[in-house]
Amino acid sequence: MLSELWSAGDTKRSTSGPGCRGKKITDDSSAHRRVGVSEDRQQPPEWLIRELLRQSRRRHSVTLGDEVQIMGRQRSRLRSLKPSQPEHYPFNTNSCTQGEFSKHMIQEYKEKQETARRSKQVAFTLPATMKALCHGTPIVNIHSTHDGTVVTVREDGVVCYWSPELKPLKTKTMFKEGPANRKSKWASDFTLMKEFNKLMIGTGDREIQLYELSTLEPYCQINALDTVPLTLDYGYTGPDKCCVLYGDMEGCVTIILISCVGDTLRLWNKLPKIENMPNIAVDNAVLSPNVTFVRWKVHQDWVTQAKYFQGFQAVVSSSSEEPSSLVIGCVMPLTDAEQQLGEIREACYEGKTKKVQLSWTPQLRATHDQTVFSIYKGVKTFDLCQKHSLLVTGGMDRLIRMWNPHFSGNPTGILKGHSAPIIYLCIFSEDSQIFSVSIDRTVKIWDIQDQCCLFTADPKASGIHGDISACSYSSALKSFYIAADCMAVLSLKIRPQLHSRLTVSHNETVMCCGYNEEFRQVVSCTEGSVVKVWDFDTGRQVFEFGGTHNLSAITCMTFDPKGRRLVTGGRDGCLKIWNFNNGQCLKTLKKDGECQEVCDCIFLQVHRNVHVMSVGRDRMIDIYPDITEDVHHVQRPQPSWQDDLKNGHKDDILCVAQCPPSLIATSSYDGEIIVWNVVSGSIQCRFVSPLLVEHQNVEGLDTSVPSIIFLKNSKLQHFSSATALLSSGAVGCLNLWNVLSGGKFMGSFKASRYQQKITKLAKTDKDMLLYAADRIGYIYVYNMEKFAPAQKSPRAEHFWRAHTSRITGLQIVDNDQVVLTSSADYTVRLWSAHGEFIGTFGQPERWSVHIPSSWKHPDVPYQVLIDPLSMPDHEILNVKTRLSDANDPDKTGAHRGELKALS
Repeated sequence: MLSELWSAGDTKRSTSGPGCRGKKITDDSSAHRRVGVSEDRQQPPEWLIRELLRQSRRRHSVTLGDEVQIMGRQRSRLRSLKPSQPEHYPFNTNSCTQGEFSKHMIQEYKEKQETARRSKQVAFTLPATMKALCHGTPIVNIHSTHDGTVVTVREDGVVCYWSPELKPLKTKTMFKEGPANRKSKWASDFTLMKEFNKLMIGTGDREIQLYELSTLEPYCQINALDTVPLTLDYGYTGPDKCCVLYGDMEGCVTIILISCVGDTLRLWNKLPKIENMPNIAVDNAVLSPNVTFVRWKVHQDWVTQAKYFQGFQAVVSSSSEEPSSLVIGCVMPLTDAEQQLGEIREACYEGKTKKVQLSWTPQLRATHDQTVFSIYKGVKTFDLCQKHSLLVTGGMDRLIRMWNPHFSGNPTGILKGHSAPIIYLCIFSEDSQIFSVSIDRTVKIWDIQDQCCLFTADPKASGIHGDISACSYSSALKSFYIAADCMAVLSLKIRPQLHSRLTVSHNETVMCCGYNEEFRQVVSCTEGSVVKVWDFDTGRQVFEFGGTHNLSAITCMTFDPKGRRLVTGGRDGCLKIWNFNNGQCLKTLKKDGECQEVCDCIFLQVHRNVHVMSVGRDRMIDIYPDITEDVHHVQRPQPSWQDDLKNGHKDDILCVAQCPPSLIATSSYDGEIIVWNVVSGSIQCRFVSPLLVEHQNVEGLDTSVPSIIFLKNSKLQHFSSATALLSSGAVGCLNLWNVLSGGKFMGSFKASRYQQKITKLAKTDKDMLLYAADRIGYIYVYNMEKFAPAQKSPRAEHFWRAHTSRITGLQIVDNDQVVLTSSADYTVRLWSAHGEFIGTFGQPERWSVHIPSSWKHPDVPYQVLIDPLSMPDHEILNVKTRLSDANDPDKTGAHRGELKALS
């Protein structure tokens, strides 16, 4: 294929197509990009073009007008097949050594692992939401109901209902005061019988009490148990059937099986009351034909936890003693004892009187009726998952052991990371995760498949203090509830569930994007410190790497003048220089001491010297010389300008822009703009964004300047110097300044149709077309050649809604006459210069930039189509324009400053 491709000498040379450098092709449908293919490059054979087209997935068939574009597109693809690599690529195919190749493959493997890890990223919102407890009595357990209400029971019998956000809903004391010479009753544990709307409490008086869950009114109790129910559990075993079990200090697990539960409980509810609670002794309860009683001797020490698992139809219990630390056993005996119990039940059904008395002598299970796990230092907590066929145990030795529940030999995995005994474990099967809590208030989330820790919330970060008395994870609420000195909730950060028709480029907010002309690639960066590299010509993902700024957000990015390196700035206050084709960090730029967020950065070239300049929350301008031969991985900035130290910004600097050869401008949160001479480091002029008369007394008005741009063109009217500065102002306005006249204010106009803050500005190479993007996703195109300060504001040439949220990146690719955008709505998109939708990076269908039939147009992004703000009756759109006018910008006064202020 390559031989025929590069050696075919009889192919016709294109003299007017896109293969000619520097020439443009235009037709009625679009303007096309310049493709850097030399004149002597031969046209590929037609059979190869047909084959490549057949393999390209496009939405529409090729139209007759697309032939020229197809030829140019395929030349670009075929050119990429030649083994010529830029110097910053991972390796050169002509000269790479085996070591370089191995290094590249290892790096690529690591990045694939990192990509897989990022797909599993999970985190709690920190610090925890806490509610102070005005008592010193410990909470014995925490459960949640079907409607999301969180229920806690204190040791003194006080029941409290909480909202998911820990707002107290109801509190009631369940135990009545006894005689003065009698110790007060205490709760040992509690659980919920959700299917029967009951709350069940085990007490130190050897009782199991039932209350109405909705009203907390007493319902009935079983008393005269042989031992105190230290740990209590309930399981729904079938229609109108349930299992109540508890463990005690003798190492026994007692199981009470109840059938016809509704009728049985109603019968007990009519019995004589003791202390205002209908009462039945356990000896009498088991005489009912609907009740089966069995007591197993399982451990030689206190039972630390006992649970019934319907999926396994088994009871699992644990203890601190090593020989039988955890036992998975049958509910009922599978030996001759089962037959004897069956005969007793039959006799009851025949109306005969039971002649046998309840025996509290515990039974021993047969060896084949149970699986015994012997674990060092015993087990404090465990959980069992049928979906993953997984048992997890934790205890005093601070290790989480993973087991196959059917085999008790060796654990299938050991999770290390806790530095204190583990007191709670929960398997969240839906996301294949394990939640663990240790006695030092550290909460961890683990991945089952990779057996690694995904997130740690230490007490310093969560703010939880005191000794933990109870904790519970609610999978329905995606929240972790912990009772210590306070009641606390750790909520999982939930990724929005996207509609199946929605296409996103990232799984989180996209903070910035940029186009690299050297490689025809797009780079986008996110709040979660992920960098993705995309193919500009097709929209497919080329590469991805992450963890770039210690998992803090990437706030800005730029390319070096040659387009071979990427610079990113982060919320961690550092700048990093990357080989963005393999994710290798070449250098870190940071200040000494504590660093604050970087808001913007540029490559600054003055004469032959190149620097990286950054601005941010520290209100200073930092300049780093770009010294490629510097072997130090960490580089410090040059000393600050004296004028910056003495007379610089008084608030956070949000943006920086360059006007070659020697001017830069910086803008801040308080609305101030300063123009600097980079040669002398002195201030040339400074000015503050003006406010319209109707906005001057508005409280809380956003006067920040998130975007500024220089306009330098001799066609600019009313500018003697032909150098102007455009800045975003309040309520969707844009302000124009004459820079070389001491910062003279030249005029202002309302750029946003709906008076929303302009977040990004971009211009075409000739400076005449200005693109402005606002915080609700609209893009407006203005011809600045028509702007005259003394006349009405210019009318938008075009406008369209590109995203459903704040636009965070905006760049014009002049050679291809397309617009690149990114947004907080998780997407990076490409548009024609007039707003025709080309596609979203990451979509299944590939596009060709210069073949309109491969674009999504006339479709619009589905997110935009269904967004409430796209509806004509939305409150933001209730401005002084009619719907018919809104559909025809030529008739709309909105662009001439006739909008009224939003309420």
